[in-house]
Amino acid sequence: MGTDDGRGRGRGEWARHWQYEQLPGLDLLRARYVRHTFPRHAHDGYVIAAVTGGIEEIGLPGGTVRAGPGSVVLINPEVAHTARAGVPEGWAYATLYSPRELIAEVAAEIATPRGTPGFTTDMVADAQGARAITEVHRAAEAGNALAADSLLRGVVARMLSRHAGPLPARPVRGAGAADAERARNVLEERMAAPPSLEQLAAELGTSPFALLRAFRERYGMPPHTWLTDARVRRARRLLDAGTPPAEAAVTVGFTDQPHLNRHFTRIVGVPPGAYRRERAG
Repeated sequence: MGTDDGRGRGRGEWARHWQYEQLPGLDLLRARYVRHTFPRHAHDGYVIAAVTGGIEEIGLPGGTVRAGPGSVVLINPEVAHTARAGVPEGWAYATLYSPRELIAEVAAEIATPRGTPGFTTDMVADAQGARAITEVHRAAEAGNALAADSLLRGVVARMLSRHAGPLPARPVRGAGAADAERARNVLEERMAAPPSLEQLAAELGTSPFALLRAFRERYGMPPHTWLTDARVRRARRLLDAGTPPAEAAVTVGFTDQPHLNRHFTRIVGVPPGAYRRERAG
């Protein structure tokens, strides 16, 4: 992605990924992307995104969704997905990355069905909801905490009341699923120096192919893709805590800062330097 001011602006692309201190735990991304593509990745929390221009193509487990202006994209936690432009001019959007706690709190207040709430659709045509999402961004950018928090809770309540049900529990399919979860735990613990697929399978008492198939079925991506995403997530937490990018890169297992920069920018949508500057306020 071409950049000219550290926020990803250049060649018609720009992005701001930040947090407003009065909305703790919420990440905000407002951007226009043309050439940028997001590789397969997942989020800890929920994604609520309003497309404001162009077409975004989102690759989800159930297929590809094309979202245009007035659409709201809804993605549950840990759902692997990709994103790219669906037309030559790209797409623009305003995104709310909501922590699980906020969704659970609002769900309890509006008495949604019992259980962990989840969205039951990937995309809805909801021009009013999309406008409300952009208004959350505007209020936060203006420093209007009362309006930002009120609008945010209104958006979440609107989406939950119309498009939510209990988040489905992941089915456990015998030894394969258990091996995939054990493999994930090993990769989490040894992120900076992970084993090869063959070594990992041997440690778990299975075959490389069986583990690859089970892991992809369980997490929506192969182990090496999941590991890159997990490294970027951990690097984000380190940057949030003030760790310099070069140190964060080595800590999570990237070879150097340029290696972190490349994967971080692809997955998060902005370079780690710009991300950290927004956190520093």
